Amino acid sequence: MLRILLLIAVLFIASCESTPKKSEESQRKAAETNTSLGRNYMDLGQYEIALEKLKRAVAHDKTYAPAHTLLGILYETIGETEKAGEEYKLAVRYDPTDGDVNNNYGAYLCASGKGEDAEKYFRAAVADPFYSTPAIALSNAGSCALDQGDLDKAEAFLRQSLEYDSKLPGSLLPMARISYEQGSYLRARAFLQRYEAVEAMNEESLTLGYDIEQKLGDQQAANRYRQELMERYPGSSQAGRNASQDRK
Repeated sequence: MLRILLLIAVLFIASCESTPKKSEESQRKAAETNTSLGRNYMDLGQYEIALEKLKRAVAHDKTYAPAHTLLGILYETIGETEKAGEEYKLAVRYDPTDGDVNNNYGAYLCASGKGEDAEKYFRAAVADPFYSTPAIALSNAGSCALDQGDLDKAEAFLRQSLEYDSKLPGSLLPMARISYEQGSYLRARAFLQRYEAVEAMNEESLTLGYDIEQKLGDQQAANRYRQELMERYPGSSQAGRNASQDRK
């Protein structure tokens, strides 16, 4: 009888010891599931439901960084920038070496006018050996430096980015801008042409194309950019300047 009682006691103790671990695992699984659902609803543009799922995710496991990162992205999307910053900061706290977490927080800081603070998070993202898109973090770092007017640092980051991905639009267009600002108009044209080969033209690239061709003295090419700019973006400042020139 004593042997049976001892066995029951051992089983009871083992059960008590395993319960917390099992509970933590189930909470993490619930957080992962709700985060996945939140991401899906964000992709569908159903932000209210996405917010509910992501809040539920962090309620299950407040240390699950991907849920905080997605909450940050969602809050930015709906204009709640202060809440977005809080979520990005929590994500970094709970997973300080993750590439996606650091890149997203860096991008947020840069957009908030804190480019110097952002740089260390972009660097941390690239330092993560499991981060699958270091070209993106380097591109963001370069664009952020360009926004701050540091052309040399911007060029260094962007060239590193293009070493990882030579067709990355987010690096090719700012490289064209930097080359233009440096007075290297042929190089600017080359980068813009590489951009045009992989990405649809937009107001910024059309305006830059017009400016580059004007500097190179190719009026025919400049007129093509000018015409498309006026047709697609009649309200742009460059289109307005062009229209004024036509009336003279």
